Amino acid sequence: MSRRTLLRTGVGIAISLAAIWILSRTVDVPRALDVLRTANPAWIVLMLATVFIDVAARGGRWRALLQPIKRLPYRRVLGYTYLGYLANNVLPARLGELVRSHALGEGESISRPTVLGTVVVERIVDTIIVVGLAAVAVVMLGVGGSMATAVTLGAAFVGLLILGLVVATVSHRLPGAGRITTFAEGYPRALELARRLRDGLSVAGRPGTLARALVFSAAAWAASIATFVAGGQAVGIDLTIAQGALLSSGVALATIVPSAPGYVGTFELTAVEIAKIFGADPDAAFAMALLIHAMILGVTSIGGVISAVRLGVGLGTGAARQQAADGD
Repeated sequence: MSRRTLLRTGVGIAISLAAIWILSRTVDVPRALDVLRTANPAWIVLMLATVFIDVAARGGRWRALLQPIKRLPYRRVLGYTYLGYLANNVLPARLGELVRSHALGEGESISRPTVLGTVVVERIVDTIIVVGLAAVAVVMLGVGGSMATAVTLGAAFVGLLILGLVVATVSHRLPGAGRITTFAEGYPRALELARRLRDGLSVAGRPGTLARALVFSAAAWAASIATFVAGGQAVGIDLTIAQGALLSSGVALATIVPSAPGYVGTFELTAVEIAKIFGADPDAAFAMALLIHAMILGVTSIGGVISAVRLGVGLGTGAARQQAADGD
């Protein structure tokens, strides 16, 4: 494992431990577990359905982004999507994105940097939607303070991401691009990797492709919001759609912060702190967060294992690739 990955892993584990420590001082864990034991089974079944829909829509989005490069069966793309989730559940530093990129590229005979480019576009689309959802929810609910500040910072970050994507996709047309290309020709392998990555990023310049990706994104986030609303109902917390949107987007934004594999601790702490804004009981909010997190981890892990067996790939694939790229 590279020094960079080790450092990020150590920082992530430290942050997760800090989040768990804060939670232990904020909530009554035995009482939260009592609340969890009385959760309504009907709402849990609904949560199971919405988590499946969420992942299914994300698989459809990735397939839409890959279509200009190569038409692939939905079932296989969904399998690689589950594999990425499984890797994020058990590996540090969000290596799941690299695992699924490498696995799909190798399994479907597509340039891996090109596949990674589509994943970068996917992550940018997701970040834009997350920040947009959070912003709308903050306005509708009249939330201020640190939450509003976080959304403002997120909006600035989205602006930088969009600018970076535009620059990356049109870099060959910018002033001075010829001189940079001439210099880079001395490093043919790096130049070829950059070209292939740009091929993946360029799918963002196709309006039809981007529109289909946005439709799938809307379906995924609607399912994610429904998961939080159903999770709240399961433990006796009545959430509006706007409150569910703020919880869903807030927890998603928290995953940007380094943490232990599976976002243990940071997921729960973020959900509890946001729920407290709505006046929810912290113990019930913690029970809700545990229930939702367990459902997501369970569905994606089981689906990931099944997909890994069916596709004949392992989690070490992308992780090893990343370590080789980083260098020890």
